[in-house]
Amino acid sequence: MSKLTDVPKRILIGRALRSDKLGETLLPKRIALPVFASDALSSVAYAPEEILLTLSVAGVSAIHFSWQIGVVVAIVMLAVVASYRQNVHAYPSGGGDYEVATVNHGNNSGLVVASALMVDYVLTVAVSTTSGVANVVSAVPALRGHEVGLSLAVVVILMGMNLRGVRESGTAFAIPTYAFMAGVLGMTVWGIFRHLVLGVDMHAESSAFHLHAEPGESGLAGFALIFLLLRAFSSGCAALTGVEAISNGVPAFRKPKSRNAANTLLLMGSIAVTMFMGIIYLASMTGVRMADDPATQLVGAPDNYHQKTALAQISEAVFSDFKPGFFFVAAVTGLILVLAANTAFNGFPVLGSILAQDRYLPRQLHTRGDRLAFSNGIILLAGIAMVFIIAYGAEPTRLIQLYIVGVFVSFNMSQSGMIRHWTRLLRTETDPKKRAHMIRSRVINSFGLVMTALVLIVVLATKFTHAWVAIMLMVVLFVMMKAIRRHYDGVSMELASAEELGEEAVLPSRVHSIVLVSKLHKPTLRALAYARLSRSGVLEAVTVNVDPPDTKALQAEWHERDIEVPLKVLDSPYREITRPILEYVKNLRRSSPRDVVTVYIPEYVVGHWYEQLLHNQSALRLKGRLLFTPGVMVVSVPWQLESSERRKQVREWSAPGSVRRGEPRRQQRKPEAAVSGPAKGTGPIDAKDSST
Repeated sequence: MSKLTDVPKRILIGRALRSDKLGETLLPKRIALPVFASDALSSVAYAPEEILLTLSVAGVSAIHFSWQIGVVVAIVMLAVVASYRQNVHAYPSGGGDYEVATVNHGNNSGLVVASALMVDYVLTVAVSTTSGVANVVSAVPALRGHEVGLSLAVVVILMGMNLRGVRESGTAFAIPTYAFMAGVLGMTVWGIFRHLVLGVDMHAESSAFHLHAEPGESGLAGFALIFLLLRAFSSGCAALTGVEAISNGVPAFRKPKSRNAANTLLLMGSIAVTMFMGIIYLASMTGVRMADDPATQLVGAPDNYHQKTALAQISEAVFSDFKPGFFFVAAVTGLILVLAANTAFNGFPVLGSILAQDRYLPRQLHTRGDRLAFSNGIILLAGIAMVFIIAYGAEPTRLIQLYIVGVFVSFNMSQSGMIRHWTRLLRTETDPKKRAHMIRSRVINSFGLVMTALVLIVVLATKFTHAWVAIMLMVVLFVMMKAIRRHYDGVSMELASAEELGEEAVLPSRVHSIVLVSKLHKPTLRALAYARLSRSGVLEAVTVNVDPPDTKALQAEWHERDIEVPLKVLDSPYREITRPILEYVKNLRRSSPRDVVTVYIPEYVVGHWYEQLLHNQSALRLKGRLLFTPGVMVVSVPWQLESSERRKQVREWSAPGSVRRGEPRRQQRKPEAAVSGPAKGTGPIDAKDSST
């Protein structure tokens, strides 16, 4: 079975890497930027569109507020980037917001941040892939209607690439990320040059349509207008998603880790703000009109009009005289939006590993796979993201509404934690230069906290009807992680050694051994021999009377062979096997509570997985039930069949000099099967060909 699965596994993810090769997987800044910043950079592709869609509620009169909202979003982004530069220097271990909140606010606060980040990472994958597919569909209308299937296929491909390792996936994703940056920045520069220098009027395809306000929303003023602007601002803050990823991925950087991470963070923030404001400016210049309901709001649009994304309309207008430029931007935008999910595939498994190490998640998430990536976390993230994609029909706009809450919960907890961090250090620091640096850092984190807190309040006030799903998921994760920690703590207490508990180890008074028998064959004889070697206080063989003629034949053969171990027959009027044995064992335990009962189960080992289908699982079920019975030990005694050993054919061999002396060739002796514990590929023997 292992050979059957190992070959395709090696083809898909590559050869296994030794643990001492972990240093070779660390990333230089040129690769770390596309690996950890692709989410934040790709957010600029849909954040301006979200602003325009929100403002469209009030009609064309509110569109001119888009650039003012964009400026405020850019200020918040720069504040968050500056704040997280302090984080990566203070907490470079990779715990990120979770570590900051746990150290400075306590375990519960850390779990709140962890649950928010995990929801954020899942939604990053869902939003990025569906947004990428939506951009591709805008350029290739023939793909319309297949968005769900395409999104799921993309997630599977990303999962496979990340299972190959962080460095390999980063190298593969670097070119599309840099191509996206070049495409958007080049489009911005060319569009501004055509408009200001060449005097060309560029118009988006929707600029000729008249944008009607939604019913009851025309002529908004006062509080209603302020509420709409705040809602548009909260939608635009989707551009901030992914900023925290670098603080969680500091261990993946080459040394000096903190400095490289901080420089990468600054570079990412500068590029993202430039691209974001460039798209906002070009959208206003080309007259892009976006509507939640194009059929009713866009007057003058042709029948069956399908609204393209804002970025697709802008690039089409800017490159109206150079179609390859439009297709290039569409292609790299689709790629970067898809590859933005790679940020989550790097962040979620690392966070899951840290939480597993702290006993808040299953321990399987803590270990690295063959390629030194956290394979279980990668697979888990892909599976949950696919559920969201299916549930929301691969519609990015619906998914984005759930997206921002978790991001800004972690932002707020992190910034407040950093303020406490600097305040604590200032109490003991006496060096004037270091104090000045700490005070400056605290001011930066305080400004970041104010900005992110305002955004969170606005998001909760304007989008609670959508955000409650994300909040509910965070609560469920929080409760689940607390329950997992209680379980692991309880297990640790029970498994503590006698010395730690201050108690003496209590040995059983005697061992009562039982060998399960159905017929006398090689596995049974080996189990009897092995049980006799254990020198138990009581040793007996037990069989279940399912078929009376077979039972009588077994008893006759038992006496004929003069086996010294007594044979006990358990009646089973309903032809059950498991229940009579369980009741017998429990009766032994009740009659002698200080005795340990050892049950020997003979079974034979087949060599192929499909051969297991030819044997029933009664012994396996019995072992499972016995393992939950206190004071009972279960011992499997395997008998390896020839197919399991894959023995070589008997070969003729010659002793040295035998040919010269004219001696006949001899046959090489087959190796004897050794008594050993259950091996991989072990299968329980049949009910009437076994002891069960």
